[in-house]
Amino acid sequence: MRKLVSSLFLLVVVFGLSGCGYNRLQAQDEAVKAAWSEVLNQYQRRADLVPNLVNVVKAYAAHEKEVLTQVTAARARVGQIQATPELINDPQAFQRFQAAQGELSSALARLLVVAENYPQLKADGLFRDLQAQLEGTENRIAVARNRYIRAVQEYNTTVRQFPSNLTAMLFGYQPKPNFTVDNEKDISRAPRVDFGAPAPAPNPSGAEYSPH
Repeated sequence: MRKLVSSLFLLVVVFGLSGCGYNRLQAQDEAVKAAWSEVLNQYQRRADLVPNLVNVVKAYAAHEKEVLTQVTAARARVGQIQATPELINDPQAFQRFQAAQGELSSALARLLVVAENYPQLKADGLFRDLQAQLEGTENRIAVARNRYIRAVQEYNTTVRQFPSNLTAMLFGYQPKPNFTVDNEKDISRAPRVDFGAPAPAPNPSGAEYSPH
């Protein structure tokens, strides 16, 4: 009789937890962690490419020390942040991580602009290969961030909705931070197109410019 009562009590608990969103919280929490791991994987891939890219550019663009130093310093600051699964439970640490990655993105963009001024560098096979890998990595980062954003959205909705919010409160589930943009005010403005701007000065050598 005691075993029967215990079994019935266990069934009530199991069905009760399922009905109040406990299992959904577990599944969505795991989905967020998996999505975050993929984000970190792609950021690590980019960080691994940066030293090789800097060394190749350095060989051709010896006078661009400031930009090279900025990229190296930004890469070092990214490496100082402990990218652990617990990061997504700490909004302030998450914000620092996002700021460091944004700084590295900005430094890499300046580095690629500098590379445009060195035709020999653009023709170098190693640089082109690194540039292609970097561009592919940036696309993978965008996809991974998008998946993380959707996973967090579903999880946070469950944490806030009734009655699953009561279960979340009981078991200590908190909303997780999501990605945002740093320049929201700037990108909210419509881009200005001005065809009245003066044309660039012709190349004195007469050679045509080629982006590749």
